[in-house]
Amino acid sequence: MDWRSRIVADTNVLVGKPVIKGTRISVELVMDLLAGGYTPDQIRHQYDHLTLDDIHACLAYAREVISSERMFAVKG
Repeated sequence: MDWRSRIVADTNVLVGKPVIKGTRISVELVMDLLAGGYTPDQIRHQYDHLTLDDIHACLAYAREVISSERMFAVKG
């Protein structure tokens, strides 16, 4: 899934956090709900204007961000 058509960041919306296009629903919120045990259907029921593709776009965005992270071991 190419998240770029569904996820946008605009400094005028939620201080530039990535959101689902046309909404004020952040990727962070969707990820928090999924991590908290909500199913995609439960999220769509609560936010009935979201689609399953919107939720998949959030996951694809998060995967890409995480895959670009670099961790460096520090000896203590």
